[in-house]
Amino acid sequence: MLPREIDCGPCLLRPWRRSDREALLLHADDRGVWRNLRDRFPHPYTEADADEWLAHAADEPVPAGTWAVDVDGVAAGTVSLHRGRDDERCAAEIGYWLGASFRGRGIATAAVRAATGAALAEPELFRVFAAVFAWNPASMRVLEKAGYLREGVMVRGTLKDGVLVDRVLYARTRDPGLPYVPAAPRAAAFRSGERHR
Repeated sequence: MLPREIDCGPCLLRPWRRSDREALLLHADDRGVWRNLRDRFPHPYTEADADEWLAHAADEPVPAGTWAVDVDGVAAGTVSLHRGRDDERCAAEIGYWLGASFRGRGIATAAVRAATGAALAEPELFRVFAAVFAWNPASMRVLEKAGYLREGVMVRGTLKDGVLVDRVLYARTRDPGLPYVPAAPRAAAFRSGERHR
């Protein structure tokens, strides 16, 4: 079970509260934030958008893996983990944003590192990943400082702000030192005599 709160040092990851509405409106209504997130994140960010988000994120039971990034009592951004489904159920995608006035202080790195650690402590999760727009090197630095490795580039992977942009895939796994070993095809197992066991 993911924790409700995580002390990250320069910030606290905690559930969103209805009282965060003013801070949410201030920090989320930023074209720079919107430009680096999926299109489901609205811009301009209106009062109705804030109310809809807080109805989801602040009401009990609060969604596991969705936190406000609290800096000195102010909701400065968010971190969320989206669990994979079906054959990707052992992985989670991490998403995050931070208000402009809080950047450059190591807050995003601390938050991402802490949320990732909590995710990888879950018995059924082995991988946390993020796909960053190629025009966002600051977010890539956050991930690298949080222990993520660059895995590749999804060329023309996203249409955002009217531009086809590459996405850079980063991931952190529970056992990063283990070599990749592909599973043996079923036919090979039969040839090795497994069918006689």
